[in-house]
Amino acid sequence: MDDLRSTRLTDKPDTPLARLVGHLPLLVGLILVVAAFVLFGGLRLDFAAAGLAVLVVLLALLKQPVITVTHTVERVAPMPVPSVIDQQSLPSFVEALGDPALVLDARGAVLYRNAAAARQYPNLLTGRAMTLVMRNPDLVAAIEGCQRSGEPRSLELHETVPSETWDRVVVSPLRRPDRDWFADANRQLLVTFQSLTELKRVDALRTDFIANASHELRTPLASLIGFIDTLLGPAARDTAAREKFLGIMRSQADRMSRLIDDLLSLSRIEMHQHVRPTGSVDLSALLREVREGLQTQAKAAELEIVMSLPDTPVMVTGDRGQLYEVFENLIDNAIKYGADGKRVEVSLTPVQHLGMRTMVSIIDHGPGVEPEHVPRMTERFYRIDAEASRKKKGTGLGLAIVKHIIQRHRGQLNIKSRPGEGLRVDVMLP
Repeated sequence: MDDLRSTRLTDKPDTPLARLVGHLPLLVGLILVVAAFVLFGGLRLDFAAAGLAVLVVLLALLKQPVITVTHTVERVAPMPVPSVIDQQSLPSFVEALGDPALVLDARGAVLYRNAAAARQYPNLLTGRAMTLVMRNPDLVAAIEGCQRSGEPRSLELHETVPSETWDRVVVSPLRRPDRDWFADANRQLLVTFQSLTELKRVDALRTDFIANASHELRTPLASLIGFIDTLLGPAARDTAAREKFLGIMRSQADRMSRLIDDLLSLSRIEMHQHVRPTGSVDLSALLREVREGLQTQAKAAELEIVMSLPDTPVMVTGDRGQLYEVFENLIDNAIKYGADGKRVEVSLTPVQHLGMRTMVSIIDHGPGVEPEHVPRMTERFYRIDAEASRKKKGTGLGLAIVKHIIQRHRGQLNIKSRPGEGLRVDVMLP
């Protein structure tokens, strides 16, 4: 429906000053004309000033015309306010989020999940209640609290299985402007996960590195300083002592170098422990390659590496470089500490246990260890015999590295040993 309306264009207060402002363009033009007569026409300045004063007074007394314009106003029906997220576009919206994201219905069941959430939480299938899969009390309380209050909730989620992770979780209501949140039977929640694992690991690694490095480097550094002081003082001209001390110093420097290499390797592994590998590795070929690389150490220890491997490739999902490091570490340990048995056995067999499909066993026939030591063998810098470990150039980090790599591959590490019966290590991979 149309409507006719009138508008005054000069709707201003009618005062002398307002009139002058309204006639400002005309006044400026008159001033320019008078100035031209003064400069080029010989008009006296006092006559020009008097004339301008009279003109200003006349313009201040002259009222401005009132102009009225009649125009048509078209009434337009108000447009409906669209909802924040249309139901048809909701899956696209969730998929566009870079972090893992879920949409829950009023019962807490998963309506949608994006690809990032499917990778990180494969058990959170569409239709399943989120609180039945992830039973963290703080997460359950945040979801229930958001349902009751309609206000966003956030928490820090710490998970230890299958690997240790930290996430900032935000539970927010998906509101629609045209509906009351509490009266809507189809209300929905958006749950997003922002990973804090990298930040937490960096902080923990910095603390652990300072503590562990200072502890392990203290002894070789003290030895180096002592030998250097001796060579600079009493043994400055003693050739035999100098050669002896320089040999020991070289050994201590090598020990520090190996220790730093292992610490850096462990830190790199821990930084990416929560990221599952995606490569494909032939374990049979990998184990044969590891054996070839350790033949020199085996011959020096007068020991034989016996392998029982299938003729066909055995493929697993993993990081080839890290798996090589695992089996090189384990077989090298078997050579160092089980040389008395004169044989190290390596076998590769299929298994069906808790999602595991392949098992690699490394068995030595050395002196073995007491059962109480077995659970702690994968701790950093844990040594059953510290002096024997240093003589064999061990850093105390080998099995810790093995444990973290296997955890990253979602596998299992089992160690069994008894005094006089050698040691057996089983690595199971999915």
